[in-house]
Amino acid sequence: MEHLQTLKLKCLSLQDYLKGLPPVILDSLYDHPATCMGVFRELPELARYHTMRILYVEQPISKAAAAAWVKIAAKPDHEIAVKSMLDLRVWIETSLQGSDSTAYTVNSVFRRNLQKALVGENDPVLSTSHLGSDKHAKNTESLSNYADERWEAVLLHMVGSDNKSTISQDLKELMLQAGLMKQEHGTGKVITAKGFQFLLLDNATQVWYFVREYLDWIRGRGMNLVQILRFIFELSFSTLGTDLPTDERDEHVLTCLQHFREMGIIMQRKRKSRRFYPTHLAVDLVNKANKPVSTVVNKHGFIVAETNFRVCAYTESDLHYSILSLFCEMEYRFPNMCVLRLTRESVQRAVVNGITADQILHYIKANAHAEMLKDDPILAPTVADQIRLWAMERDRLTYRDGVLYNQFLAQKDFEVLRNYAQWGCFGSVVRYMVVTMEGHDQVKRYWKKIKKES
Repeated sequence: MEHLQTLKLKCLSLQDYLKGLPPVILDSLYDHPATCMGVFRELPELARYHTMRILYVEQPISKAAAAAWVKIAAKPDHEIAVKSMLDLRVWIETSLQGSDSTAYTVNSVFRRNLQKALVGENDPVLSTSHLGSDKHAKNTESLSNYADERWEAVLLHMVGSDNKSTISQDLKELMLQAGLMKQEHGTGKVITAKGFQFLLLDNATQVWYFVREYLDWIRGRGMNLVQILRFIFELSFSTLGTDLPTDERDEHVLTCLQHFREMGIIMQRKRKSRRFYPTHLAVDLVNKANKPVSTVVNKHGFIVAETNFRVCAYTESDLHYSILSLFCEMEYRFPNMCVLRLTRESVQRAVVNGITADQILHYIKANAHAEMLKDDPILAPTVADQIRLWAMERDRLTYRDGVLYNQFLAQKDFEVLRNYAQWGCFGSVVRYMVVTMEGHDQVKRYWKKIKKES
């Protein structure tokens, strides 16, 4: 069976993101028991063990004493665990009293709030009991359907489908800032190569990547990052089908809640409703944030690519149709399938929009129908090679920066400089030459030298 390479998109995990925050923000973030528990459970196993060992110890522990907790064979894991805790400010590096030797102690803010979380002295669980029973209560199935529908609406906007679901200007701006879409003169917003790669990820990874970009976006707008991160951790501890109140929440959190509502992370019946329901996208958010970003072969593949470049897609999803239309020409469509064709024009149109031949091939293979998976290779080599050749046709010319030399006063001057800079392009009749940026300084120095000598 042909091996499908894992496709990776540069995306920081939750731990990596937290490590990049300033210490003052981390300390403010840790002043919340649920957040400390969320960070603690995502630490490496050995880091959790070390933290629990000194959680109730006020005195610093020397570096040598901490190293003695593990066998020699486990030293590399110990160093990784310590580095992870120091980067997250779970542990703080200090020195022993009356000595210059390095020691470690648990961050006092983190210690205090993790202790509260462990012994059940957490903040009171937010409840909607004061609002009474919800006559519009949602079950897990309806929440799952809502989340999938809303997230598909976001993806449909990315691929340029004329869906009826409206996307707010804020999310459109976020897609541009994240590099998932770009503004093209005359054609509006189109998907980028990065955006197409984003579409190849599973839904949970897509949502975390989008939220990760969202966190950068809100920081740029001056919103309260600490409160919103706490809100995300709160959602990760929630239970599907259980509602949460909007009362007494920070103004920035309420704004975030409306953005999450658009993404399908939470369900709120009306904008002014005093309760909302986290969906499975919210519950899985923090867990997925610390998993590697990758794609896997679709167990329910729907694409059959034939040797005559015809592509049959056995699906009812508008999103699948829209993605295929990015690099195929639609021929006809039925209720549960459509027939498209790979053409030179459609592939080159995709290339112009930044989609590579390898990304097209990966999408076809990753979503190949079970009948295609029986073949080795999955996709006929003639089809794969032709897609690459069509894409390469646009790469026959390479563009490089250069410097134009013209207006020579004498033919002799032109010939001297032309003979020296033979790697450049030149026109003898009109006396001009173009020199590469790398050779410009050298040619300029040579020209000054011969002018002084003449």
